[in-house]
Amino acid sequence: MLVFPVKTPRIIQRLFSKYTWKKASSSKTIYLTFDDGPTPEITQWTLDILKQYQAKATFFCIGHNIEKHPDIFNAIVNDQHTIGNHTFNHLKGWKTDTKTYIENTDKTQSLIDSKIKNPRSINKYLFRPPFGKIKRNQAKILIKKGYEIVMWTVISYDWEQKLSPEKCLKNVLKHTTPGSIVVFHDSIKASKNMQFVLPKVLEHFSQQGYQFKAL
Repeated sequence: MLVFPVKTPRIIQRLFSKYTWKKASSSKTIYLTFDDGPTPEITQWTLDILKQYQAKATFFCIGHNIEKHPDIFNAIVNDQHTIGNHTFNHLKGWKTDTKTYIENTDKTQSLIDSKIKNPRSINKYLFRPPFGKIKRNQAKILIKKGYEIVMWTVISYDWEQKLSPEKCLKNVLKHTTPGSIVVFHDSIKASKNMQFVLPKVLEHFSQQGYQFKAL
Protein backbone atom coordinates (compact mmCIF):
# COMPACT_ATOMS: atom_id res chain seq x y z
CA MET A 1 0.00 0.00 0.00
CA LEU A 2 1.41 3.39 -1.02
CA VAL A 3 0.86 5.74 1.92
CA PHE A 4 1.89 8.87 0.01
CA PRO A 5 1.33 9.69 -3.66
CA VAL A 6 4.43 9.19 -5.80
CA LYS A 7 4.44 12.90 -6.60
CA THR A 8 3.62 15.26 -3.74
CA PRO A 9 0.47 17.29 -4.57
CA ARG A 10 0.90 21.05 -4.71
CA ILE A 11 -1.75 21.55 -2.05
CA ILE A 12 0.39 19.58 0.44
CA GLN A 13 3.41 21.66 -0.49
CA ARG A 14 1.41 24.84 0.13
CA LEU A 15 -0.04 23.62 3.43
CA PHE A 16 3.45 22.79 4.71
CA SER A 17 5.27 25.60 2.98
CA LYS A 18 8.01 25.82 5.62
CA TYR A 19 9.31 22.44 4.47
CA THR A 20 11.41 22.04 1.32
CA TRP A 21 9.58 19.98 -1.30
CA LYS A 22 11.28 21.10 -4.50
CA LYS A 23 14.05 23.41 -5.65
CA ALA A 24 13.27 26.27 -7.99
CA SER A 25 15.21 25.55 -11.14
CA SER A 26 15.19 26.99 -14.64
CA SER A 27 17.87 24.49 -15.65
CA LYS A 28 17.76 20.72 -16.06
CA THR A 29 18.73 19.82 -12.51
CA ILE A 30 17.55 16.92 -10.36
CA TYR A 31 18.28 16.40 -6.67
CA LEU A 32 18.67 12.73 -5.76
CA THR A 33 18.45 11.86 -2.07
CA PHE A 34 19.12 8.62 -0.21
CA ASP A 35 17.69 7.74 3.19
CA ASP A 36 18.58 5.23 5.92
CA GLY A 37 22.30 4.63 5.34
CA PRO A 38 25.15 4.25 5.58
CA THR A 39 24.72 0.55 4.84
CA PRO A 40 27.78 -1.53 3.84
CA GLU A 41 25.79 -3.79 1.53
CA ILE A 42 24.42 -0.99 -0.66
CA THR A 43 25.88 2.47 0.04
CA GLN A 44 29.25 1.88 -1.64
CA TRP A 45 27.48 0.49 -4.71
CA THR A 46 25.37 3.65 -4.77
CA LEU A 47 28.46 5.85 -4.58
CA ASP A 48 30.10 3.95 -7.43
CA ILE A 49 27.05 4.36 -9.68
CA LEU A 50 26.77 8.06 -8.93
CA LYS A 51 30.44 8.52 -9.73
CA GLN A 52 29.97 6.91 -13.16
CA TYR A 53 27.56 9.72 -14.06
CA GLN A 54 29.43 12.49 -12.21
CA ALA A 55 26.31 12.86 -10.09
CA LYS A 56 26.15 14.43 -6.66
CA ALA A 57 23.44 13.56 -4.15
CA THR A 58 22.32 14.06 -0.58
CA PHE A 59 22.47 11.23 1.96
CA PHE A 60 20.12 11.47 4.94
CA CYS A 61 21.97 9.27 7.40
CA ILE A 62 20.79 7.51 10.54
CA GLY A 63 23.09 8.32 13.45
CA HIS A 64 23.28 4.75 14.68
CA ASN A 65 24.40 3.61 11.22
CA ILE A 66 27.07 6.32 11.12
CA GLU A 67 28.44 4.96 14.38
CA LYS A 68 28.40 1.37 13.13
CA HIS A 69 29.85 2.09 9.69
CA PRO A 70 32.19 5.11 9.91
CA ASP A 71 34.23 4.07 6.87
CA ILE A 72 31.16 4.07 4.65
CA PHE A 73 30.10 7.42 6.05
CA ASN A 74 33.55 8.81 5.32
CA ALA A 75 33.29 7.52 1.76
CA ILE A 76 30.11 9.57 1.26
CA VAL A 77 31.83 12.69 2.56
CA ASN A 78 35.02 12.06 0.58
CA ASP A 79 32.99 11.80 -2.62
CA GLN A 80 31.69 15.30 -1.83
CA HIS A 81 28.05 14.41 -1.40
CA THR A 82 25.91 16.36 1.06
CA ILE A 83 25.07 14.86 4.43
CA GLY A 84 21.61 15.17 5.95
CA ASN A 85 20.19 14.11 9.31
CA HIS A 86 17.64 11.27 9.59
CA THR A 87 17.54 11.01 13.43
CA PHE A 88 19.70 8.63 15.43
CA ASN A 89 17.27 5.72 15.67
CA HIS A 90 14.93 6.28 12.70
CA LEU A 91 12.20 7.62 14.95
CA LYS A 92 8.62 8.07 13.82
CA GLY A 93 7.75 11.60 14.90
CA TRP A 94 4.03 10.97 15.28
CA LYS A 95 4.73 8.29 17.90
CA THR A 96 7.61 10.00 19.72
CA ASP A 97 7.40 12.72 22.35
CA THR A 98 8.88 16.00 21.21
CA LYS A 99 11.71 16.18 23.76
CA THR A 100 12.99 12.72 22.80
CA TYR A 101 12.66 13.49 19.09
CA ILE A 102 14.65 16.72 19.28
CA GLU A 103 17.37 15.17 21.46
CA ASN A 104 17.65 12.22 19.07
CA THR A 105 18.03 14.55 16.10
CA ASP A 106 20.57 16.80 17.84
CA LYS A 107 22.58 13.73 18.85
CA THR A 108 22.89 12.78 15.20
CA GLN A 109 23.85 16.31 14.17
CA SER A 110 26.61 16.42 16.78
CA LEU A 111 27.93 13.12 15.47
CA ILE A 112 27.85 14.36 11.87
CA ASP A 113 29.67 17.57 12.83
CA SER A 114 32.34 15.64 14.70
CA LYS A 115 33.15 13.55 11.64
CA ILE A 116 33.29 16.25 8.98
CA LYS A 117 36.69 17.95 8.84
CA ASN A 118 35.36 21.17 7.38
CA PRO A 119 31.68 21.45 8.40
CA ARG A 120 31.25 24.74 6.56
CA SER A 121 31.74 22.91 3.26
CA ILE A 122 28.65 20.80 4.00
CA ASN A 123 25.09 22.01 4.40
CA LYS A 124 24.99 20.43 7.81
CA TYR A 125 21.48 21.26 8.95
CA LEU A 126 19.44 19.37 6.40
CA PHE A 127 16.88 17.12 8.10
CA ARG A 128 14.41 14.60 6.75
CA PRO A 129 11.91 13.03 9.17
CA PRO A 130 11.81 9.23 8.92
CA PHE A 131 8.60 8.00 7.28
CA GLY A 132 7.90 11.64 6.40
CA LYS A 133 6.07 11.89 9.73
CA ILE A 134 6.75 14.77 12.07
CA LYS A 135 4.58 16.73 14.49
CA ARG A 136 4.11 20.45 13.87
CA ASN A 137 5.71 21.31 17.20
CA GLN A 138 8.72 19.09 16.47
CA ALA A 139 9.16 20.79 13.11
CA LYS A 140 8.77 24.26 14.62
CA ILE A 141 11.51 23.61 17.18
CA LEU A 142 13.90 22.12 14.62
CA ILE A 143 13.41 25.01 12.22
CA LYS A 144 14.05 27.47 15.04
CA LYS A 145 17.28 25.58 15.84
CA GLY A 146 18.47 26.03 12.25
CA TYR A 147 17.38 22.82 10.52
CA GLU A 148 15.94 22.84 7.02
CA ILE A 149 13.25 20.17 6.82
CA VAL A 150 13.60 18.49 3.44
CA MET A 151 10.72 16.39 2.15
CA TRP A 152 10.42 15.39 -1.52
CA THR A 153 8.82 15.97 -4.88
CA VAL A 154 8.95 12.32 -5.96
CA ILE A 155 9.17 9.26 -3.73
CA SER A 156 10.37 6.12 -5.50
CA TYR A 157 8.87 3.55 -3.10
CA ASP A 158 11.98 1.46 -3.72
CA TRP A 159 11.50 -0.26 -0.35
CA GLU A 160 8.01 -1.50 -1.22
CA GLN A 161 8.41 -5.23 -1.79
CA LYS A 162 5.12 -5.56 -3.70
CA LEU A 163 6.17 -2.89 -6.21
CA SER A 164 8.03 -4.29 -9.20
CA PRO A 165 11.33 -2.69 -10.23
CA GLU A 166 9.77 -1.78 -13.58
CA LYS A 167 6.84 0.03 -11.92
CA CYS A 168 9.20 1.79 -9.56
CA LEU A 169 11.25 3.03 -12.51
CA LYS A 170 8.17 4.15 -14.41
CA ASN A 171 6.96 6.20 -11.45
CA VAL A 172 10.26 8.05 -11.13
CA LEU A 173 10.66 8.73 -14.85
CA LYS A 174 7.06 9.92 -15.21
CA HIS A 175 7.02 12.39 -12.34
CA THR A 176 10.55 13.81 -12.18
CA THR A 177 10.97 17.30 -13.62
CA PRO A 178 13.57 20.10 -13.26
CA GLY A 179 14.09 20.94 -9.60
CA SER A 180 12.60 17.67 -8.33
CA ILE A 181 13.84 16.18 -5.07
CA VAL A 182 13.71 12.40 -5.51
CA VAL A 183 13.83 9.90 -2.63
CA PHE A 184 15.69 6.59 -2.78
CA HIS A 185 16.99 4.43 0.08
CA ASP A 186 20.49 2.99 0.44
CA SER A 187 19.13 0.14 2.56
CA ILE A 188 19.02 -3.63 2.18
CA LYS A 189 15.21 -3.60 2.05
CA ALA A 190 15.20 -1.22 -0.91
CA SER A 191 18.20 -2.69 -2.70
CA LYS A 192 16.39 -4.86 -5.27
CA ASN A 193 14.33 -2.02 -6.69
CA MET A 194 16.93 0.69 -6.15
CA GLN A 195 19.73 -1.19 -7.90
CA PHE A 196 17.45 -1.70 -10.90
CA VAL A 197 16.07 1.84 -10.99
CA LEU A 198 18.97 4.15 -10.13
CA PRO A 199 21.29 3.38 -13.08
CA LYS A 200 18.38 3.72 -15.50
CA VAL A 201 17.29 7.03 -13.98
CA LEU A 202 20.84 8.36 -14.21
CA GLU A 203 21.19 7.21 -17.80
CA HIS A 204 17.76 8.45 -18.93
CA PHE A 205 18.09 11.97 -17.57
CA SER A 206 21.78 12.30 -18.43
CA GLN A 207 20.90 11.61 -22.06
CA GLN A 208 18.38 14.45 -21.84
CA GLY A 209 21.03 16.87 -20.61
CA TYR A 210 20.16 16.86 -16.91
CA GLN A 211 22.63 17.34 -14.07
CA PHE A 212 22.36 15.70 -10.66
CA LYS A 213 23.27 17.99 -7.79
CA ALA A 214 23.38 17.80 -4.02
CA LEU A 215 21.13 20.00 -1.95
